Amino acid sequence: MTFKGLATQVLMSKIERANNSDNAAAALDKLSGSSKGFDLAEIVSEFQGAGGDVARKAKSWLADGPNEPLSASQVQDAVGSNRVAGFAKKLGMDRNEASEKLAKILPELIDKSSQGGYLINSVGKKSFLAGLTSRFLKKTA
Repeated sequence: MTFKGLATQVLMSKIERANNSDNAAAALDKLSGSSKGFDLAEIVSEFQGAGGDVARKAKSWLADGPNEPLSASQVQDAVGSNRVAGFAKKLGMDRNEASEKLAKILPELIDKSSQGGYLINSVGKKSFLAGLTSRFLKKTA
């Protein structure tokens, strides 16, 4: 399973309107600035590149320890309101609702996909992904 597959499952468990994997995956692709589709490293880079408070928060999600919360407006500022709008449209919700959901989901996704300040880049082990999936599917957002 890829990080996109994991993110798709998380999205489906946290947002009622993301009720099938095709819709959820297509919505995630809208968050990407490239034609390659959803890329968690790209999202992290955008938060880090936003500077100031947002960059500090992104660092907390990557680090081992408590995570700083993110606001809906910070999601739109870092990722881009047009991309959030594209994500929202794929799921049949408005941009503000999508931003609020993403403000809860993205920090958790980044946190649980990282260790020691870096994204985990190896997802080949089935047991590793099963553990990540079970951590995400606990309803917290």
